[in-house]
Amino acid sequence: MFVGAIMLKNVMIFDSHKLLTEYLNDHIHSKKTVGFVPTMGALHEGHISLMKQAISESDHLVVSIFVNPTQFDNRNDLDKYPRTVEKDVLFIKEHIDSNKLTVYAPSVKDVYGNNTAAKNYSYDGLENVMEGANRPGHFDGVGTILEFLFKAVSPNKAFFGEKDFQQLQIVKKLVQKLDLKLEIIGCPIKRESHGLAMSSRNEQLSTQAREKAAFIYATISEAQQYFKSHSILKTQQFVEDLFKQEPDFTLEYFTITSEETLHPVTRKYKKHHYRGFIVARIEGVRLIDNISLPQN
Repeated sequence: MFVGAIMLKNVMIFDSHKLLTEYLNDHIHSKKTVGFVPTMGALHEGHISLMKQAISESDHLVVSIFVNPTQFDNRNDLDKYPRTVEKDVLFIKEHIDSNKLTVYAPSVKDVYGNNTAAKNYSYDGLENVMEGANRPGHFDGVGTILEFLFKAVSPNKAFFGEKDFQQLQIVKKLVQKLDLKLEIIGCPIKRESHGLAMSSRNEQLSTQAREKAAFIYATISEAQQYFKSHSILKTQQFVEDLFKQEPDFTLEYFTITSEETLHPVTRKYKKHHYRGFIVARIEGVRLIDNISLPQN
């Protein structure tokens, strides 16, 4: 047993990146392909769907559980974010063979040392729109932690949910810029039975609001059909009008972008991929979702 590692219900958990790297190099990398799922904990079935896809495409799975302070632009959100490592590990073990699993759950000091600060990254403009525009510095924090984790774990493949589609595109750009031999795989959005995209934030909603929040996916699904015969601007107005009829919600934005550049578009072009992105609040909880839109 390593110092800096514990065994919980037959799952090896490291809190030291140096010992994690040593363990993976000595016991895993020479024999097996490694899949990686980075998380901030507070795990739900959406995370498990990523892990199941990862383990189906890899011999061994590494899951990180770390609430990354440098990607929060609101200190209150950081302080309120749940930290339930033991519960999360037991939840993973219910679904993943512990013989094929390693968990990394570090302290802030293990990741950042004595300087909890983000590096600066350029993602060729992907970072300047939508979530980047609304949360300055957020994607610098994401890049900082992922560069650190990718180097500590050295995975062959890393798996990210399409719910955070902008983040997915930024991670692909990060890997390209860092020239890492790493395949980034986007996985379909896992939804609750009524359509709401699974998220740790859903736990902050009352039961009634959680049911009502299904309206978000229902609306963008309608917009997906509406888009087939209407312009981009009319589709955006269609969504905004539907939200005006729902006083429980505050629509932060609904925007249609090029899927490749993530930049907003105002007219359709043939053989172009579009995606609709939405952010709305109910009971003060900020919920995001997105949907692919038909080609012309």
